[in-house]
Amino acid sequence: MKKKIALFLLIALITRLSPITITAQNHRVIPDNREMPHEFLDQPYLPNAYNNQKTTPAMKYRGTRVVTTQVNVNANQQNIVGDAANEPNIAIDPRNPNNIVIGWRQFDAVQSNFRQAGYAYTSDGGQTWTFPGVINPGIFRSDPVLDYDTSGVFYYNSLTDSYLCKVFKSIDGGAVWDTGVNAQGGDKQWMAIDRTKGVGSGNIYAWWNSVYSTCQPGFFTRSTNHGSSFEDCTIVGGYPYWGTMAVGNAGELFIGGTTNSFNGIAVAESQNAQIPGSSIAWDMFSEVDMDGYISGNSQINPVGILGQVNIDIDRSNGPGRGNVYVAAAMIRISTFDPGDVMFARSKNGGISWSNPVRINDDPGTSNTQWLAVMSVAPTGRIDVAWLDTRDAPAGTDMSALYYSYSVDQGNTWSVNEKLSDSFDPHVGYPQQDKMGDYIDMISDSLGAHLAWANTLNGEEDVYYSHIIPPITGIVDLKAKDTYCSLSCYPNPFHSNTMIRYQIPEESPVRVVISDVYGQEISTLVSKNQLAGIYNLDFSAENLPAGYYICKLTSGTHSATTRLIVLQ
Repeated sequence: MKKKIALFLLIALITRLSPITITAQNHRVIPDNREMPHEFLDQPYLPNAYNNQKTTPAMKYRGTRVVTTQVNVNANQQNIVGDAANEPNIAIDPRNPNNIVIGWRQFDAVQSNFRQAGYAYTSDGGQTWTFPGVINPGIFRSDPVLDYDTSGVFYYNSLTDSYLCKVFKSIDGGAVWDTGVNAQGGDKQWMAIDRTKGVGSGNIYAWWNSVYSTCQPGFFTRSTNHGSSFEDCTIVGGYPYWGTMAVGNAGELFIGGTTNSFNGIAVAESQNAQIPGSSIAWDMFSEVDMDGYISGNSQINPVGILGQVNIDIDRSNGPGRGNVYVAAAMIRISTFDPGDVMFARSKNGGISWSNPVRINDDPGTSNTQWLAVMSVAPTGRIDVAWLDTRDAPAGTDMSALYYSYSVDQGNTWSVNEKLSDSFDPHVGYPQQDKMGDYIDMISDSLGAHLAWANTLNGEEDVYYSHIIPPITGIVDLKAKDTYCSLSCYPNPFHSNTMIRYQIPEESPVRVVISDVYGQEISTLVSKNQLAGIYNLDFSAENLPAGYYICKLTSGTHSATTRLIVLQ
């Protein structure tokens, strides 16, 4: 009997310590990671060693497909030496996409890991940023999550060392924030706002790791009064963690995270969470086999995680409408790759899922793809960005930003594109060895708006990148399109903007810039083109500040838009 007990204890110990265990059905079981990296206060606040007066030039980069600007800058748009910023999150005003807010973990001094709720805002599409400081100066805050409602109100969810979260609100584009409302909370919380026209419009949902919760056993809450108060905590079926949420076209709520019981991702769905006063029921819980698992404490991000689960919905009017997509950077089970960006799709509301697809196209199984993020554009285009070590010299973790997109519901993906120089993710640590646990992205019809962190300045800083996918000549993206469309971003702008236009059929095309009196200044396009979507990089460096008109003519169709050139 004693031998049997000893054998049982030995098996249990091996199972607990093994990174992956295998059941009789050859099904890998991931150990409980929920107690791995989490936020806690362990060092005091320290002010910036240079009183924020020492500066260097902020990093800016403009490529063919991306514009990148540093966000945590001073009033002169200069980098502040001696601080650190990571784990950014982004929100965009749906009424005016030039108004953007980014929040992050702000470390005023790299000599202490004491962090606060940093934020910055822009009203010119990310060309310049205003960084007023932090919400609740001197208060430990972490895990920033931002979102917005249909009226352009911004919300900022942030937790303290007790895991109590507050949701702060700004009604003026992110310049001023209120004192916040207690929103229950816990570690790795996420927040989503219903922007449908249904009964749940304006609802705010929040969910977090059940192990580090202020209201155990619950780890989910809801506000049905636009953030004035939050309800008592409830449990989410399947106990997912380390992920995100998305609201479907009919107001249904999806949660995508990881669990410890299988290889991949867990998805929970509630139909009635949108109904005020309802007792929330989780109608569906599915397991998505991704041939991989989420982990923490890896070499690339020592006290952080490889990245979290991303979930989003196709809200287009195209063939993919209603599809549910999940993506994450995961340690592979079949190949033992230290990190691949994996993707899966559901066409029936999360009940069943496609086979997993590897998005990164690098050869071999030794490179690490990490901190992956996914978002879906109103057109149905799926954007994915991540950090990647494929270009790293041997023995280093030098990483660069990479990007890929799909216009056919994730069946095929564009060739991966490198969008930044490589950087060392291990420099500039603010007494905490990680770059954060996530980056964030929002997609629109023109491109993707990314908030991310890197060390291109020799320290951890937060950046905004506007990514313009090179989608040209793609026919029949929307079968019923019989008109021209024309847009530009950013607008207003200082020197350069991206003009995007769509034509419904093959025809002679002209794109011209005129002044407000109708005098043509420049002809950008004058040739025959196939039906599809086209991008133009327009430079206004030789034009004085003022208003201009961009006109598109395609056969018998035409469209115009106003351009605003700033000093």
